[in-house]
Amino acid sequence: MLKRWGIHAVPAIDLLGARVVRLRQGRYDRATVYADDPVAVAEALVAAGARRLHVVDLDAARDGARPRAHARILEQIASLPGVRLQVGGGIRTEGDVAAALETGAWRVLVGTLAAQAPETAGRLARETGRVVAAVDCRDGSVRVRGWADDSGADPLALVERLAAAGVRDVAATAIERDGTGAGPDVRLIGRLRAAVPGELIAAGGVYAPVDVTAAVGAGADAVVVGRALYEEGQFRVA
Repeated sequence: MLKRWGIHAVPAIDLLGARVVRLRQGRYDRATVYADDPVAVAEALVAAGARRLHVVDLDAARDGARPRAHARILEQIASLPGVRLQVGGGIRTEGDVAAALETGAWRVLVGTLAAQAPETAGRLARETGRVVAAVDCRDGSVRVRGWADDSGADPLALVERLAAAGVRDVAATAIERDGTGAGPDVRLIGRLRAAVPGELIAAGGVYAPVDVTAAVGAGADAVVVGRALYEEGQFRVA
């Protein structure tokens, strides 16, 4: 089933209360639970051909602390043969980056840290080669702390500052489209493309393979796919 999504699609697993969920537009009161066993979902995705997984700890993103159960889940997913795990959510300090990498993650995403301390994010990216800046946007502004707070930063200006500091890879999410199936924000992708030295990952609004094609056409190198995979039914693992 994953084959029809193409090589640019990256399956997403969002963790909340040790379950696989999807939020709508980043709202915790609009969560849909798809599975009670995140590791089983990851195994099913890998069996279907996924070689890269995008896992976000929503509890950590909201509360700033990773539940122990989630740390174990991340370690188990990272240990699956042949999978590269990129993990985000609540990674706001150098210690958080180190702890996330210790789970076996291939790369870590920093959002609040990137917006509030771009130079620190750049240094960590240079030192580790495994830090990605998460630029989460709503209404033309970058959001932080689990998308709850408006940083006031312009996405392009922030990406340019991050790139100057040493960040190469950026994951850009259109929050107002996330979980809606409304299609990717090609304008946002196109606006950021020239400012991103390395990989540009797009997220938000993807619901069909044509959306992946549109995002890639606008300049994305990889596209996060979440709700659409679960709505197809194959990955409902209770």
